[in-house]
Amino acid sequence: MAPASMPPEPEIARLLAELACATAERDTAIAERNAVVEERDAAVEERDAAVEARKVAAAQRDAAVTAKKKLAHKVLELEHRLGLLLQRLYGRSSEKVDPRQILLEFARAQEEEAAALPTPPDGDEAPDGEARPEGAEKQGREKQGREKNGKKGHGWGRLPADIRRERVEVAPSDADLVCDCCGGQRTSIGSPEITERLDYQPASVFIVETVRHRFRCPKCQDGTAIAELPPPPIEAARGRAEAGLLAHVAVSKFNDHLPLNRQCEILEREGVEISRSTLGDWVRGTAELLRPVAGAVLEDVLTRPVVGLDETGVRVVFDKHDPKNGTRNARIWVYRGLPGEVYFTVSETKAKDDIDGPKTVLAGFRGFVQADAAGTFDDLFKDGTRLEVGCNGHARRKFFEARKANPQEAAYALATYRKVYEIEARVRDAPPEERLAARQTETKPILAAFDAWLDELVASGLLVPGTPLATAVGYSRNHRVALRRFLDDPRL
Repeated sequence: MAPASMPPEPEIARLLAELACATAERDTAIAERNAVVEERDAAVEERDAAVEARKVAAAQRDAAVTAKKKLAHKVLELEHRLGLLLQRLYGRSSEKVDPRQILLEFARAQEEEAAALPTPPDGDEAPDGEARPEGAEKQGREKQGREKNGKKGHGWGRLPADIRRERVEVAPSDADLVCDCCGGQRTSIGSPEITERLDYQPASVFIVETVRHRFRCPKCQDGTAIAELPPPPIEAARGRAEAGLLAHVAVSKFNDHLPLNRQCEILEREGVEISRSTLGDWVRGTAELLRPVAGAVLEDVLTRPVVGLDETGVRVVFDKHDPKNGTRNARIWVYRGLPGEVYFTVSETKAKDDIDGPKTVLAGFRGFVQADAAGTFDDLFKDGTRLEVGCNGHARRKFFEARKANPQEAAYALATYRKVYEIEARVRDAPPEERLAARQTETKPILAAFDAWLDELVASGLLVPGTPLATAVGYSRNHRVALRRFLDDPRL
């Protein structure tokens, strides 16, 4: 076939012109698109600016709300300072404050209500803020009297009757034994003077050598007899330790709160070098050895009608050189039955997620569980097989913390709990029937009046959310059933 002929030059020129026109149109379209994009970006920026302005407005609003709350707290503080001023001007210099007088000065209650208030506690609070039981003040005075009389105070306390004594004989010199008058020899007379001083002998580390002799028949020379090696207390990959050293390490760590690294330093002063990891293996092995004992303790705890339960958060250090990732949160679960029956478990998970936590340990328990009002324990009481017993010590402590901001309300609450504690101290060792009767006839009316006062306080609208008093009132009202359960059962 003949090759295709080229288009004429005018045709090429026309095509080129059309191409140039199309290119120009394309560039125009691109420019228009870019303009639309710019307009869109501008609209987005305006929208973002509006959003930011809204956030600023919300922040200003939150700041205003916070300022309002601070102002309310300031009002409470000024009221407290006014109360102190009135006390200085018209009250006694003693720190004992009568809530009836405070309510009268501030006109917050009727005269008959003020007259019905219980006598407030004096300033002699227990170290942890708990009320002192009846007789404690008298015991304290007697203790101070004994100390003043020299019977107890400085010096030794009570020593064990079977304490080891080492006798050191001290004799005069030969010159002092010569009589100054006749030159004869002085002899011992009467009973000697004995001076006692308390001393301490540091614990010693020693090696126990287990020697096993081998025996063989001298005639036959066949077969060797050797005693079986007694098994070690624990099987440790590193180091060999006897029961005494294992017990010392465990008691020092858990009872005396001596970390393993400090125990390493103490042993090193005795010339014994043992790594911390080895001590850790020993502690782990000792714990495994005592696991049956712990299980028996738990079995006894779960047979009791009341089980005390508490949770304590701790930080477990794995690498002290890595503050960010070298520690993890852990929890210690404590279960208590009778005095002395205490079972511990440790985990790194929350109660509802812990396979060895309270839900598992108390799965078969039917009875009362006394615990604080932490949400961690809520799942234990959903099925109704376990009854929650609240801790009135926690409830009282919250009012004790509110005594500065709201002295009159806190004083009334503390006085109420003081009366309850005095009744409990009086019947603590009484028969169950007598203890239950005292709670029903004496304690129950006191707490009923206290609960009514709490309800009236909430209805008055005077509580400021977030303040110590509001927290204390909310705690007592939200957990009222659990806090009052002890009134109907003398075992609680």
